[in-house]
Amino acid sequence: MTPFMDKQMFALVGGVTALLVIASVAGWILSVAVTDDRARGTIKNLNARVKAWWVMVAIFGLAMATGGIGSVVLFGLMSFLALREFITLTPTRRSDHRTLFWIFFIILPLQYVLVGIKWYGFFAVMIPVFAFLFVPLRSVLAGDCEHFLERTAKIQWGLMICVYCVSYVPALLLLDLPGRANQNAKLMFYFVLVAQISDVLQYVWGKTLGKRKILPSVSPNKTWAGFIGGVVCATLIGTGLWWATPFTPWQSAGMSLVITLMGFAGGLVMSAIKRDRGIKDYGHLIEGHGGVLDRIDSLCFAAPVFFHLTRYYFT
Repeated sequence: MTPFMDKQMFALVGGVTALLVIASVAGWILSVAVTDDRARGTIKNLNARVKAWWVMVAIFGLAMATGGIGSVVLFGLMSFLALREFITLTPTRRSDHRTLFWIFFIILPLQYVLVGIKWYGFFAVMIPVFAFLFVPLRSVLAGDCEHFLERTAKIQWGLMICVYCVSYVPALLLLDLPGRANQNAKLMFYFVLVAQISDVLQYVWGKTLGKRKILPSVSPNKTWAGFIGGVVCATLIGTGLWWATPFTPWQSAGMSLVITLMGFAGGLVMSAIKRDRGIKDYGHLIEGHGGVLDRIDSLCFAAPVFFHLTRYYFT
């Protein structure tokens, strides 16, 4: 049985579709009614984001409809694109090209193969142990010592954040949830929905009521109103979706809060890297959002924490 033959999954997908329809209609009305140039710029950006969300939701839905393999392939591709953006932003030297070949075409695919075959024991340690040791060894064989520590640290950090951490999203499919056989797709949908809707609501609250900046030198657009409003609303939504998870309502509230807080932390850290490099976005692939890494920065921090909390307490 594919995930979308489940009535609860139908409800989740239907709810997201309804939200996108409402957002599209509201955006069209605002684009017609608002005349202020500054406000129209914000609305144009918002409408671009909504259009991009239609595409992203459609791709995510198609991947889930194919079962576990589709989700593994989708997030593997996202990791590849995110890692490409990261390495482009933090350039290395010509002597690192062979190391990068191993990272992109051997280690990254292997990590997702391990997720696909549900080999948790190797999946959990392959990158932080074996790849961690392999990267500097392969780099040193090139005989280039200039900025060696800096270069290897960039590669290792990119591998950890863009591949290892992101791979924990489809890895939710390998958890053995007592009494909920073949229900893992809903858990993954729940996680992605809470993390991403927290980002959206933080943006909306920040644009409507945000005044006081949290860390303007790191992320100029993050405000206290956006943070509090987005986290609270996303946590309430996650609490209301407890029926799609192995959690009770109170447990779902706690897990949703963890997802939103870790997602916010991920956004801050990845923004600090962008500020360090003097850019606004990691890329321009997704209209209104920037690059792939701009869109999944919250997943990078939230996914491993959510996975291990669920595995420890609910399997």
